This record gives sequence, C-alpha cells and structure tokens, in this order.
Amino acid sequence: MLEQVNDKLVFRFDAETLWIQPWGANALRIRSTRSREMPDQDWALLTPSSQPQRPKIEVDSKSGSIANGKINATISQTGKILVRNNKGDLLLEEYTRSRKDVFDPKCSALKIDAREFKPIANSDAYRLTARFESLDPAEKLFGMGQYQQPFLDLKGHDLELAHRNSQASVPFLLSSLGYGLLWNNPSIGRAVLGRNVMSFEALSTTTLDYWVVAGDRPAEIVEAYADATGKVPMMPEFGLGFWQCKLRYQTQEELLAVAREYKRRELPIDLIVIDFFHWPLQGDWKFDPTFWPDPDAMVRELKGMNIELMVSIWPTVDKRCENYREMLEKGYLIRTDRGVRTVMDFQGDTVHFDATNPGARDYVWQKAKRSYHDRGIRIFWLDEAEPEYKVYDFDNYRYHAGPNTAVGNLYPRDYARAFYEGMAATGQRDIVNLLRCAWAGSQRYGALVWSGDIASSWPALRDQVAAGLHMGLSGFPWWTTDIGGFHGGDPSDDRFRELFVRWFQWGAFCPVMRLHGDREPKQPRHGTTGGSGCLSGAPNEVWSYGPAVYEICKKYMFLRETMRDYIRGLMKEAHEKGTPVMRTLFYEFPEDKECWDVGQQYMFGHRYLVCPVLHEGKRKLTVYFPRLPGGEKWASFQDGVDQKYDGGQWAEVDAPLEWMPVFVRG
Repeated sequence: MLEQVNDKLVFRFDAETLWIQPWGANALRIRSTRSREMPDQDWALLTPSSQPQRPKIEVDSKSGSIANGKINATISQTGKILVRNNKGDLLLEEYTRSRKDVFDPKCSALKIDAREFKPIANSDAYRLTARFESLDPAEKLFGMGQYQQPFLDLKGHDLELAHRNSQASVPFLLSSLGYGLLWNNPSIGRAVLGRNVMSFEALSTTTLDYWVVAGDRPAEIVEAYADATGKVPMMPEFGLGFWQCKLRYQTQEELLAVAREYKRRELPIDLIVIDFFHWPLQGDWKFDPTFWPDPDAMVRELKGMNIELMVSIWPTVDKRCENYREMLEKGYLIRTDRGVRTVMDFQGDTVHFDATNPGARDYVWQKAKRSYHDRGIRIFWLDEAEPEYKVYDFDNYRYHAGPNTAVGNLYPRDYARAFYEGMAATGQRDIVNLLRCAWAGSQRYGALVWSGDIASSWPALRDQVAAGLHMGLSGFPWWTTDIGGFHGGDPSDDRFRELFVRWFQWGAFCPVMRLHGDREPKQPRHGTTGGSGCLSGAPNEVWSYGPAVYEICKKYMFLRETMRDYIRGLMKEAHEKGTPVMRTLFYEFPEDKECWDVGQQYMFGHRYLVCPVLHEGKRKLTVYFPRLPGGEKWASFQDGVDQKYDGGQWAEVDAPLEWMPVFVRG
C-alpha cells in the first residue's frame, strides 16, 4: 500500500513499513522497519530547524513519488526505490532481482531483495543489507571516513564499518554522479562499493535508515551534509599554530624544559601535550603527584610563555583506582556478556566507563574539571585506547565488552559528547576533543580526529594524505596526523630523517600541525610507581633530528605562522559551512575532469596547491595544475623562485629536500 501521511510518502507491505520524507534542502531520509512502529532515533542526523519548501507527493495505483527541491524519489507498487535529481538523471536505483514485477526489465528468478532483513534468533534485531545498482562503472566515490589505504576513488572497495586504532568509520559517500549518501546506522557492518552492486550491511539493527542529497557541485553536497549532521565549533587560536607532543613526557620538569627550550630558540609554538599515564592509575583522572608535584605552577609558567597545555584522558578504569568502586555501584561501567569484567590488561586490569550513560559522562567530566579544566588546561585529549574491544547491543541500548569483537560506531561520538557537554555548560565554546575515532556527527562535539598509531614509513605517509582528504569530505574539517608517524622512527637514522622532513613539510599544510611519535630507542624508566611503568620514547623535538633537519623544521614552523590569518579564515568557513580545510582538487575545480583523478595533491583551502613528496629519494614531482578562470596562473610559493604555470597541464617541478612543492593562485 502506498499513501501520503503528512510530509511522508509511506509504503506498507506485509511486515514492512517504509517512510520517505524530506530532511533539509534537496535531501530525503529513507527508513524501513519491521517493527510495529518506526523507531525514533535520529542517530547522526539533526532535526531540520525548518524545511525550505513543502515536498510534492503524488500517489497513484502503480507508484508514488516525492520531490524536495533538487531531489525526487519514486517507489513502485512492489516497493522498488529510484532516486533522481531535478534534471531527471538517475542517481540511485535499488538492486533487486525478483519476479514481483514481470514487466521490470530486471525481472529475475534470483530472489535477491534490495532491503534484506534476516532475523537474529531470540532478538527483535535483524542483520540488514541494503543493495543498490552500480549505475555507471565510471562513477567515482569518496568519503566514508578514514581507512589506512592510499586510494582516493573508493569505487570497488570493501570497507569495514567499525572503528579500530587508525580506522574511523564515517559512512558518508560523495558520488561523482552528483549525490551524497549517509548510511545512518551505527551498527558494525560492511560497505561494498562494487562495480556491479553497492551494498551496506548492519550486523544488528532494527531499521534501515539512510539520507541522500542531490547537488550540482561537491561543495553544495558536503555543505548540505554538514547542515544535516552538524558543524565544528570555531577553532580556537591555539589550534592554528604548531603543537609539540611525544610519547610521553614523564615528569613535570621534563615537559617544562622542552617548553623553555622552544622559547629560548624563539620558535613559534601554540600548545604542548602531556600524553597518557601522567595519572597514578587509569580511572584516576588527575596528575600523579610523584612526577607532577605542582600542576598549578606548571600551567602558570606555560601560560606565561603563551603555550597552552593539553592532557590525555583515557576512558579505562583500573580496578585498583580510587573511582572504580563508586562507578561500579552507580552502573557507570560497561558490562560483559559473560566472564570477568576486564576489557584491557595494559598497565592494569581495566574496564571502560559507559559514555552512553549521561550520569557516567557527567561523573568523568566533573573529575576532569577539578583536576584539569579549573586549572586553566583548556582542552582534553579523550583517547579511545584500543576501541576494537567493545560492541553495541541494540536490544538493550548499552555497550558490552568482550574479546575479539568490534566497536559500535556511535561510541566514540559519546566520548566526545561527554566533554563537550561539560565544557559547554561552563560557558566554554572553543572546545577541541582530539580523538582517535569518530562517527558521523562527532564533528559537532568539537572532534579533531587524528589518524591513530600509524607506522613511521613511506607507505603510511601516503595513506595519511588519502585519509585526510576523505575525512574532509566526510564532514570533518578538523583532522591531523602524527608528524613522522607513531611507531618505529629513530631520530638519529638518516633515512628516517628524510621521511620526517617530508612529513613535517606536509604537516604545515594540514588543518592542525602536530608533532608526535614513539621514537626509538626507548628512554629509561622514571621511578617505580603510578604510570612510570609505561616507558617513553626517545626525544621528539624539532632539534632532536640534527642541525640540517632543524633548519628545515624551523622554516616550516614560521611558514605556518605567516598563514595564521588565512588558516583562521578557513576555520571560520569550516565552522559556518562545514567546508573542508584540506580539499580534493575536484572540490575546488569540479569542471576540470582531470581533477577527479588526482589523489596525492590537494588544495589547502581555496588558494594553495599542495604537492607532498611521498617517496624516498624523490627530488622531482610531476604535478597537475588545475584550470583557472580568466587566464590566472599558478605561481611557486617557494622563496626566491619566480616561476608561473598555466592551468590545465601537467609539468615536472623540482622538489629539493629543503622544500615541498606548493603553488599559489594568481
């Protein structure tokens, strides 16, 4: 049965109820369930504040249709959905192979449903698969969050919809055909973006839920998605410059010595990080007084040097810590299906606090507020540790811990939310949550995603360029990476120094420029109590890599400073419109077909063409210069080089070790 119910086109057949309704400008939300009533969770989506226009809905004996601005959908009497733009171009067509309609050109005896609900025994949940035709083998697909692979076009990829250390599932697709699609389901699952069939799978859910938008340009689609899921706050001033970090500063005096040295050398630095295990035990959200005896004096000295302080906060709670018993009694810890309630055994037997519980969120925030925020430590690094050990139970709406399971994709957003809510309640709006993982919508809680514990290697560097570009298209303008990689780099090794230089140069043109890593060889242990059992890596300051590397780093730190006003403008765009800071070439130049195929160059905002050096020993690059209007040319950004290039051509350019090729419009 097809009918109009208020602003919805509704289809019912047997146990299924399906809604298609407008959800923002030029967008539709499509939901299907076998429950008696449609579940009311909006997950990543915000309720539109207003609908630009009423949808046009038509129903007859054979089909129904709904139009909302530039998008319209039709559903046949047998339940097949097609989505078109206002020009009549087919954007999405459900993949179904059956005999329900013998006049359908794709009528088949295969018995494959477009919306497949497989019941899970002893549960109200289903294993769900949604299938779509691959309408054009030349279609290009982008977004989907952060995966450790170097490809820009995701067509043909098989992607796990789950969070892992260095993998962030944000299931929003941008298509070269002119649509964006959000798989609005936080279940663990899989996306197969095949050349024959595109499918999305949820391992446990009650509802099919996706949002689709049509647009004439990639920017229009990404901005509509930002309207639907939220935008980042305005980046505070300390987010525009250089951040110093390592694994890990073990004592108060060690950290202050580094800060003092940066100031002695008159190097620009905005922020320094106290990473994990500065606490007595996990779940003691405070400084260990043995190694951090006077945090107030430390913060005052740093403030006097105009350096902000950031601390790492973990969600793990050690059974020996001062807060464990109270949190257990109040139900603030996640529970196991069976066996001992231990999720991790790193530096102690621990379990995670339940960030889906508002009481637990407030409890952790209040502890952190007293220990950090009230001292003037303005931002928090809320680290998911190893998030692959948690799974979401959709029957009971709570998280359980168990071995060899994957994370429910909503959970990292709740971590960020815990601190966003608390800090916003104090009147603070310049909120930055540095997170290893994030799901769709996390950006509205001030999520700055970094790409996790990646290798210090050339392949890893190449992967990060793709990761940053995809994250920008997935609604996350704030993104960063460990400059130099995390694992395995030795600052005294000449080969690693070359990699570090190229990473540092590229880092100056990332949304946030942050030096981090666990360098070799490891430092000796400081003491025998608290977090001292967690060894730290070798020095990781810009002077740790020898005089030649230091001079290059110094140049790029000051270069970043010269762009501060420009970067502030990019962050304002990100806050107001959801615009990526790192932009694929096609985002800025969609009419230039060549730009859709270039994956290892990008635009830093609208002005700078950035060409990272991503292979060892490379001293020349072949660069594509996008077509510019009005006879504009591309000029080298390198000091002392007066060379210009016409748009619409490939050219070989120099890439000496001391300089990464960057070009500026005009």
